[in-house]
Amino acid sequence: MIPVKVLKISYHPDSRSYAVILQEITGNKCLPVIVGSFEAQSIALAIEVLEAPRPLTHDLICDVITGVDGFLKSIRVSHLKDGVFYAQMELESIGFGVRIIDARPSDAIAVALRMKAPILVSSNIMEEAGVDQDSIKEVKKTIIKPEISVQNLKEKLKLAVEEEEYETAAILRDKISLLEP
Repeated sequence: MIPVKVLKISYHPDSRSYAVILQEITGNKCLPVIVGSFEAQSIALAIEVLEAPRPLTHDLICDVITGVDGFLKSIRVSHLKDGVFYAQMELESIGFGVRIIDARPSDAIAVALRMKAPILVSSNIMEEAGVDQDSIKEVKKTIIKPEISVQNLKEKLKLAVEEEEYETAAILRDKISLLEP
């Protein structure tokens, strides 16, 4: 298995969806994985380390895993069949041991980013469907960013200060300063 990171999220005009570009951590190959717009938004939120006012589906999955005293050991993009990627989430807990859960790569990536778990790709998949990073740069892509208003961030900042969550408040303050002119 090859460790990868999320390089970027790009609009994929052919399918009117998004491509999550997974790049080898120690190499130059990338794997574009097509995902839906909701999943792309969730992945973008996880990359930006922003929380929604209420838990989204991927947040709920993380809460369930930690709620049963488990943790996500890794996610693996395990195989490719008829042009569709398949993934697995490897969970572990003292209560239930190690479990391998079938998942869509988009969902597994969104959860892995939130739980800071390794993202792994089968070497066979990288060989079969991977592309050189330089070939990706040649194509114009639109990177999606989560839609976040300065007002929304200011409200979250005020709440974080009131609840004495100063680390969160500092992160929010920095994001606000980047967005305000």
